Amino acid sequence: MITLVHASDIHCGEPFRAAVAEAFVEAAHAVAPQAVVISGDLTQRAKVHEFEAAAALLERLPDVPAVVTPGNHDVPLYRVFERLFAPHRNYREYISEELDTVTRIPGATIVSLDSSAPHTAIVNGRIRPHQVAFAREAFADAPADDIRIVVAHHHFAPAPDYEGDKSMPRAREILEQFTAMGVELILGGHLHRAYIGNSLDVHPGSERSKGVVIAQSGTTTSGRGRAREREKNSFNVIRIGERALEITHHMHFAETGRFEPFSVHAFPRREEMWFEHGTIRWPLDVEIDSEVTG
Repeated sequence: MITLVHASDIHCGEPFRAAVAEAFVEAAHAVAPQAVVISGDLTQRAKVHEFEAAAALLERLPDVPAVVTPGNHDVPLYRVFERLFAPHRNYREYISEELDTVTRIPGATIVSLDSSAPHTAIVNGRIRPHQVAFAREAFADAPADDIRIVVAHHHFAPAPDYEGDKSMPRAREILEQFTAMGVELILGGHLHRAYIGNSLDVHPGSERSKGVVIAQSGTTTSGRGRAREREKNSFNVIRIGERALEITHHMHFAETGRFEPFSVHAFPRREEMWFEHGTIRWPLDVEIDSEVTG
């Protein structure tokens, strides 16, 4: 089984919650993942000291491959000259020189795409055609039995609530292309609350049996939660087996000072299409998840 920790919207800077970050570091180590995914907005205003704090936090996470992608807050908003001519300068120096990346771990190929668009759509984001081609090439080289995962900060599907967020431009078209590539899971952030569902919830698709599972993480360590997660923090634990994948949404509770399992979502893998009647192929990991909370 592959285990991933998926967090997002760290927002090192004024809204950062140090005590919650400590709880997240502890929880991430307890999960013992094969990789950690941070889907953007590591900083609040893309300042040097914020990136230094974000890099220090990443260093304290489990010593496994880290899949990190920039968010719109990781490029300067008010420093217009820098945004126009060197928008990712601080991100490249302190986090990663590469903006679009491929990470391979046994059983999984993870493609991270930079959806920040500092020149044209700093809030709403974009995925460009050359990035879709980058993903296609990476997945073409992947082992046939790898699960194929895409990470991007901005969302391909709005959360089903009253906030009324709009998806990225061309989201439906890109979802169709990811489906054709065999992508099974998309991980993202930006919404500041969790959403776990399927691309078929928002787009009918040309293949209605082949939707892509979408998992958004809320803000993991800042005070900028929205909608049902206002003033709350969350992250996801993802477990992937041969026949199913399971996503456990963890939320931080002041009552315990820890992240606690809040909801569990299970999906059959693409080749399975459904679970056996009345069963899920492995029991929900309540005992494992309870270890996350100590």
